[in-house]
Amino acid sequence: MNVVTTSSPPPGVDVVLPCLNEAGALPWVLARVPAGWRALVVDNGSTDGSADVARSLGATVVREERRGFGAACHAGLLAATADVVCFCDCDASLDPGRLVPFAEEVRAGRADLVLGRRRPLTPGAWPVHARAGNLALTRLLRRRTGLRLHDLGPLRAARREPLLALGLTDRRSGYPLQMVVRAADAGWRVTEHDVPYLPRTGASKVTGTWRGTWQAVRDMSAVLKEPPLLRT
Repeated sequence: MNVVTTSSPPPGVDVVLPCLNEAGALPWVLARVPAGWRALVVDNGSTDGSADVARSLGATVVREERRGFGAACHAGLLAATADVVCFCDCDASLDPGRLVPFAEEVRAGRADLVLGRRRPLTPGAWPVHARAGNLALTRLLRRRTGLRLHDLGPLRAARREPLLALGLTDRRSGYPLQMVVRAADAGWRVTEHDVPYLPRTGASKVTGTWRGTWQAVRDMSAVLKEPPLLRT
């Protein structure tokens, strides 16, 4: 397993946490955000009091009324002010503490975009249909960009200003893939490291069903059909 380690978290990092009805998972997630980092919980229309829970635990809450994973992620990116910005799901399937070496790698200039390759620790943590969709997309991504990645997971780190300069437009499930595709088009150094993947808290809004997975694959397939951006 390709796992990186570090001694202490680099300072001045914002963590974007897209959130839709994750009140039950927030305490676990926010307790694992590294000390000195700012948690930006982007409330995407929760009805379970997620925003109040996040505030009570010291997080900065950003509201994004337009539904969509990409809409929430991008709202968090726009609200971020730190040089390095990280992304993590808010469902307790991924530990934001694992982002420490990712941020360090970006800050040290060894990579421009660092991604987490999900490694399930228990059976059923990653449903078969979701894994199948991910495998198909990584193969298409390889053809499109030449990047030999194994996962398009949500755990990632990059510098804020270059991310904004990518001009990301997808506001649905294609956002994570569009980030990687446009980063590759721009000549970014993209690396990937293994991270433990846990059973999520609550039901998935995207990959919890075959229908949700198919919609995500459709969104991402549209991203792969976009013409390559010209490097400047």
